[in-house]
Amino acid sequence: MAIQGIDLSIIWGVIIAFGLMMYVIMDGFDLGLGILFPLISDTSERDVMMNTVAPVWDGNETWVVLGAAALYGAFPLAYSVILEALYLPLVLVLAGLIFRGVAFEFRFKASAQKRHWWDKAFIGGSILATFFQGVAIGTYISGIPVVDRQFAGSALDWLAPFPLFCGLGLILTYALLGSTWLLIKTEGMLESRMRHYSRPLAYLLALVIAIICGWTALIHDDIAQRWLAGSHWLRSAAIAVLAVAAVLVIQKSLRKRHSHWPFIAVVALVFLGYLGLAISIWPNIVPPAISLWQAASPASSQLFALIGALFIIPVILVYTFWSYHVFRGKVKVGDAYH
Repeated sequence: MAIQGIDLSIIWGVIIAFGLMMYVIMDGFDLGLGILFPLISDTSERDVMMNTVAPVWDGNETWVVLGAAALYGAFPLAYSVILEALYLPLVLVLAGLIFRGVAFEFRFKASAQKRHWWDKAFIGGSILATFFQGVAIGTYISGIPVVDRQFAGSALDWLAPFPLFCGLGLILTYALLGSTWLLIKTEGMLESRMRHYSRPLAYLLALVIAIICGWTALIHDDIAQRWLAGSHWLRSAAIAVLAVAAVLVIQKSLRKRHSHWPFIAVVALVFLGYLGLAISIWPNIVPPAISLWQAASPASSQLFALIGALFIIPVILVYTFWSYHVFRGKVKVGDAYH
C-alpha cells in the first residue's frame, strides 16, 4: 500500500528483514556457543563461554519478537500461511530456545555433580533451535504452496533433503559466529582453540553456501533467472566476489591473530547470504506466488503500526548498543554476571 508516494509495504518489508537479520547475527553467536560446547570439556572455560553472553543473550531475542510482530501486523496473510506451513519446525525452534534459556539460568545454580545435565540441555536446546531455524529457512526458499489464499501443502513439507541440508548449514553458520565471537571476548587457551576451530568452519561454511546456491538454482528456474538473466549476473557475480573476499579476510585475520576482524568478516558473509536470499524471493513475501502487496494489511493499519515502530526500534537499538558497550572487553575465569 502507498500513501502519497510512500510504499508502506516496502518499508515494512525492510523493517522485518532488518529485525530477522539482527536476530540471526546476535542470537546466532549465542546459539553457536551451545553448538561449540561439546568441544570444550573444562568447566571453567565453559563458564567463561557462557559469561560472554550472560548480560545480553535474552535481549538478543528481542529482534525475532519484533520481526514476528511486524509480520503479523503488516502482512497478516503471509503470517498465517507461513505459520501454518512451518508450524512443526517453529514449535521445535521454540522448544529448543526454552531448553537453552532454562539451562542457561539453572546451570549456574546447579551443584557441580548435576551441572552436566544442564550442560547437555544447553547443547541440545542450541542445536535443536538452530537446526530447525535452518529447516524453516530451507522450506521457505523451496516455496510454500498456496491456493485461494490458504496454505495448500502438507505439515511435513519441511521433511525434505534441501530444508534438512539448510538446517545443517545453519548449524555451521552459528558455530562460526560463536567461535569468532569468543575470539573477541576470551583469551588464553580458549581463544586459541576457537581460532583453531574457526579456520575449517569458515571453509566448510563457504562450501555449504556454494552448494545451497547451486541446489537452489537447479530446483527453481525462477530464482536462477533472478540471478543470471540479462544483466542480473553482474549483481550475482559481485555478491559472489564479496563472499569470497569475506572468507579470505576471515582466514587472513585468523592467521594474523586479530580479535575483531574474523567476527566482522563472518557477519559480512552472513549478510551477503541474507542479501542473496532477498534477491531470490523479491518481490514475494511468501514464495513463489504471494507478493508484499498481495499480503499487506490496509494502509491505515500499516501506518498506525509504523508510528509505533519508529519509537520502539530506536529504543531497542540504543539499549542493545549500550549493553554491549557496558559489558565490552575480555571475560576471564572467575568473572560472573549471574
